[in-house]
Amino acid sequence: MGEVPRRADRAFVVAITSDPGQLNPAITTNGSVNTAAGLLYDGLLRLDESLTPGPALASSWETLDGGALYRFHLRRDVRWHDGQPFTAADVEFTFEQVLLKFHSRTRASLGPALVDVVALDDSTVEFRFRRPYAPLLQQLDVVEAPIVPRHVYSGSDPLRNPANTRPVGTGPYRFVSYQSSGEIRYAANRNYFRGAPSVGTAILRVVPDAATQVAALEAGEVDWLFSVSGPERERLRRQPNVRLLQSPLSAGGNNCITTLGFNLDRAQFRDLRVRKAIAHAVNRPQIVERVLFGEGRAADAPISSRIAFAYAEGLPIPAFDTSRAALLLDAAGWRRSDGGTRTARGVRGIEDGTPFVVGLTVLPGQSNYAEMLRAQLRAVGIDLRVGSLEQGVFAQTVFTERDFDTAIGAYCNGTDPEIGVRRMLVSSSIAPVPFSNMAGYRSLAVDSLFELAASALDPAERRRFYRAMQEIVVADQPYVWLAETMGTRAYNARCRGFSATSHFLATATCIP
Repeated sequence: MGEVPRRADRAFVVAITSDPGQLNPAITTNGSVNTAAGLLYDGLLRLDESLTPGPALASSWETLDGGALYRFHLRRDVRWHDGQPFTAADVEFTFEQVLLKFHSRTRASLGPALVDVVALDDSTVEFRFRRPYAPLLQQLDVVEAPIVPRHVYSGSDPLRNPANTRPVGTGPYRFVSYQSSGEIRYAANRNYFRGAPSVGTAILRVVPDAATQVAALEAGEVDWLFSVSGPERERLRRQPNVRLLQSPLSAGGNNCITTLGFNLDRAQFRDLRVRKAIAHAVNRPQIVERVLFGEGRAADAPISSRIAFAYAEGLPIPAFDTSRAALLLDAAGWRRSDGGTRTARGVRGIEDGTPFVVGLTVLPGQSNYAEMLRAQLRAVGIDLRVGSLEQGVFAQTVFTERDFDTAIGAYCNGTDPEIGVRRMLVSSSIAPVPFSNMAGYRSLAVDSLFELAASALDPAERRRFYRAMQEIVVADQPYVWLAETMGTRAYNARCRGFSATSHFLATATCIP
């Protein structure tokens, strides 16, 4: 695992699964980047653990013009970690030049609705929309809209600016070092506008193996784990020096649904019967039981059940039914003999006799999902071939090159469908942006319903639009929604006062 810092210095040691590669969460929704960098930045607003928006870089705000104009009044006492003052120009620059170009959720949701973001003076900024826009206040926290410094990024390519690995933020911790050995060191921001953190030094260490992470926590060599798997949870509950924290919040987003996406450009998935058959072949409760060890629930809608106003109950999600799956595959021309892999017979665009072999592209942490899906699809005569790719290669392969059959995405919905659902379904989000519209799904009706829902200020009206949208999407089956996930953090009992937010360490205190 590498040398661990001496306990005498009482540095707080955080285990992370992989090297994030860079520390600018404004240019990606990559969970590993958000996990590592969340302590460095702020949003205009903050979401508490009940996901209610409150002041952060903005001290107050007004909603004007029937919801088509939002005016934010910024704090005047905030400085960047390099000492430069934070101003409205930073907000305008961040949205116009960074978030709306590179952050998939912000790009897909705010991009079509926003006219502009304008700094009126150093401490006032306005968001102007083409029509009333209801969900903005849920989209301005550090996860969805981290503000970056204009004076550092202006005139550069934000994807390649050296500050991505030597970041400058306004958050509760400031960057100290990023070592090639896989160690990232932060120090408490003593001038933080919400009050200096009690824990003075945070060290993030790359520990890829989950079992090694747990052993290090038990030994007191590590103080915080962002994730604990099912088999380890009961073991850690019995440890007197360990505490657990469970939450639907995660570093890269909230209310996440692990989702299987079809590449609708591929001939075998243009037939709805095939997509429905695969959905019937997937045993979602079994995935929750055996992959998530009961921590979560089988997804039964395109929108998380935790977004109560928009979640649609009673949708005709295909139930686990291998007989129905077999009938649909037969009807689509995929025939089976002797219980083996199906082959094509009269399938449009595919040569007769071609075996039904499907690629599944996953991230390294999704191998358990992949193995479960492979077994479930084998039962109906589909040969699933799994390929695991690191984050950067996965994003390039799936979203830029579109060189995949199926893939798994952990689509975090956020607190409003505009944040994390829209990006995976609207046609304007078919783009080389990570975790956008993976399926390449197009529906003018769905596009229109998202526009109507975003503009409606009445929650009941928004609910009607979102239900109609979900009914269409479920009928079209561009994805199989697998499971709504929860997360369990584990930490050293000498510390307390953690939150489940990106600023998890900012309010913590530790016994020396």
